[in-house]
Amino acid sequence: MAPPKKIIFKTKDELAVELAKYTANLSSKFCKERGIFTVVLSGGDLISWLWKLLEPPYIDSVEWSKWHVFWVDERVCAHPFYSYICGWDDANSNYKLAYDGFLSKVPILAENINAIDKELGAEGNAELAAERYEECLKQKVNENIIQTYKSSGFPQFDLQLLGMGPDGHMASLFPGHDQINEKKVKWVTFITDSPKPPPKRITFTLPVINCASYNVMAVCDEEQADSVAAALDHTKDVPAGRLTADVEVVWFLDQAAASKLKGWCSIL
Repeated sequence: MAPPKKIIFKTKDELAVELAKYTANLSSKFCKERGIFTVVLSGGDLISWLWKLLEPPYIDSVEWSKWHVFWVDERVCAHPFYSYICGWDDANSNYKLAYDGFLSKVPILAENINAIDKELGAEGNAELAAERYEECLKQKVNENIIQTYKSSGFPQFDLQLLGMGPDGHMASLFPGHDQINEKKVKWVTFITDSPKPPPKRITFTLPVINCASYNVMAVCDEEQADSVAAALDHTKDVPAGRLTADVEVVWFLDQAAASKLKGWCSIL
């Protein structure tokens, strides 16, 4: 597995420019090699940093029809009082965040967008939603859309675009919760007591995350600096500190997020 690299940018705009270039280059590589590009999205600020992909040259040159989109985690967003609210329409939904900010603006085929089960999200059934999403992934493996990682049989996505919380969590793998220690069986697990609302979520397990060919961890702002240092300087065990990848894992950081790293300096 690849050790982490880090790139430090002066501004979020510079980070977004390089993130678009990195993503577009991998899209071109995998579309040429396989005719398919499997991309995993996360929630939080990540979607807002994809805006450069919505502009020339990428909006016209990327082979969007060959993208297959998945989510590393999803909030199971049933409203406690109003059962008619749909999981995808909830403001907390990672799907809604990605759709409003990115997916609705690019010509990715609707059948290539693989979200959490809409009805289970609305019902708040995290356990069954996790089981159904894992079934979805296995079906895509059977269709040769998702590759599998060597002998383990775990799904291997081409690129995952990830973010980290101030406590060092990634996806919905939180410090002090057992989901981070899943190693052998599950591809997708669930949590019902997330320390960050909403409490019910589904998430890829750590082995699935780390089997990706390329992982990008994009983090900005001083609020994250302590956990960035913990993850990369290994001063504290946080979930994001366990991130690796088959080929390459790169941390895209702004100066504020990198400010507590040992010996950091900007490359731009």
